[in-house]
Amino acid sequence: MAKYRRGRINDAVSRELAVILRELRDPRLSDNFVSITRAEVSADLKVARVYFSVMGDASAAKKALEGAEGKLRHHLAITLNLRITPELLFYEDGSIEHGARIAKLLSDIKAEEAERDAEGGEEENHD
Repeated sequence: MAKYRRGRINDAVSRELAVILRELRDPRLSDNFVSITRAEVSADLKVARVYFSVMGDASAAKKALEGAEGKLRHHLAITLNLRITPELLFYEDGSIEHGARIAKLLSDIKAEEAERDAEGGEEENHD
C-alpha cells in the first residue's frame, strides 16, 4: 500500500474519532478535556494506535476511551469506507506536556538573560 494512502487513512481516523469524541457523554472524557492528537494505522489496517492528550486524569480518560472502543469503531465503520475497521489501541501523547516544559525552560532562560543584562547595565552606569 502506498505510504500517502496510509497517511490519508491516519488523518481520516483521527478526524472522525475527534468528531465522535465530542458526542460521547462520558464525564471521564468531558471533565478531563480529552483530544485526539494523531492516529497511526498499521500496514494491514487491522490495528490503529490512537494518541490522545488530556488535561486531567489520564488513566480515567484512557479507561473511558477503551470502554467506548466499540462505539468508536462502529462510527469509523460507518463513516470510513474501509474493508477492515481497525482495532483501536489508546496511548497518552505526552508531546504537549513536553512542549510546554521546553517552552517554560526557554522563557526562564530568556528571563535570566534579561535580568543579567539589566544588572550589567546598572554596573556600567555606576562606573
